[in-house]
Order: sequence, then structure tokens, then C-alpha cells
Amino acid sequence: MDWTDEKNILLDEEEEESTPLQKWCRRDFLKSFLYAGAALLLPAETLARVAGPTASRERVLTLYSPNTGESLKEVTFWQNGHYYAPGLRAINYFCRDTHNNTVHAIDPALLDKLYLINQCLPGAHPQNILLSGYRSPSTNARLRRHNRRVARQSYHMEGKALDIRVKGVSVAHLRNVALRLHQGGVGYYPRSGFVHIDTGPLRTW
Repeated sequence: MDWTDEKNILLDEEEEESTPLQKWCRRDFLKSFLYAGAALLLPAETLARVAGPTASRERVLTLYSPNTGESLKEVTFWQNGHYYAPGLRAINYFCRDTHNNTVHAIDPALLDKLYLINQCLPGAHPQNILLSGYRSPSTNARLRRHNRRVARQSYHMEGKALDIRVKGVSVAHLRNVALRLHQGGVGYYPRSGFVHIDTGPLRTW
């Protein structure tokens, strides 16, 4: 399992009125995520064609890093049927290893997974609080020396894992939404207050 040594952030619990998109998400939940589950076996581009009603929409994420204080507000990483290179570059830098500023490409399928999670949460563009994105091998080894729960071959080192919270959403609810995708790995860390998601094999802990 993966572990982060970053400080905790107090979550603001708030109620928001459901948007039409969230209502669609609840109404067609099983159907949409049957499609999403196929992403484990299909290329990321294929996910775009089977993601149901959101396939033609721009895909946008809002991100905040408590480690650097940086924010990305409503950055577009997909538009007009393709991944959007400027948005991907901005996200890659945002998710860099902040211990040594090493930048690595983040798996677009991981961004798709986070986007799908966001579609079932309150608000048009939920703020995703990033605790850990890419980790260089040297950073991962240092963290592992302090905590053996850190995976030797962490998906963070491949740009295929994120440790996140979402503002205004309980960690338990975030975990439950991520589990319903039936995609990749989902790790639940209630004491540390985050959820790990990755694009590796289907598994939970």
C-alpha cells in the first residue's frame, strides 16, 4: 500500500444542491459504470467513446495542492474528442514530485477516472486536493525507509496513482464512489484523510 507524509487538511463539510449532471449520475449509475469498468481492458482513447452522455463534453478538473499552495482551476484535459496537450502538460507539472521538482507524465486514464468520480459529487467542478501525485524512485525509496507500507514498486512512480481528498466530501463517500467505478486500485486511509486511486489491476484495501 502507498503512504503519504504530507500534512492533513481540515475538510469543509457542506451540502450543495444536486445539478442535472449529478441527477443523471444517480439515475444511470449502473449503466454508466458498466461502461467505465470496461476501461480496465481498453485503451484510454476508447474510454472516451463509451463513457456515455459525457463523451462529447470537455473534461475539466479543478486541483489544489496543500504541499505547494498551487491551484489549477477548471483545467481542460480533453476536448473535441481528444486529449488536450496544454491541459495535460499543466496537470503533469502540477502533479510533479515536489521533493525534487521532477515532472512525469500522468496517465490520462487516471485523469479520466478522477473526472468520472467528480461527476458523481456535488458541484460543477469539485476541488480535488492532491496530497501525492508522481513520485520519483528516490523519493519513493526515502518514504519507504520511513514506512514499509510504501510499495516498493508504487504506481506513483509511473504517474498512475493519486492520493486525494475532495473539498466538502467525506473521505468515506469519496471511497464509495471510487469503488463503484470498478476500475484499478482504491485505497482507503480514513485516519490520514485521503483516498488512493490508481490505474493498476482491480483491487481494494
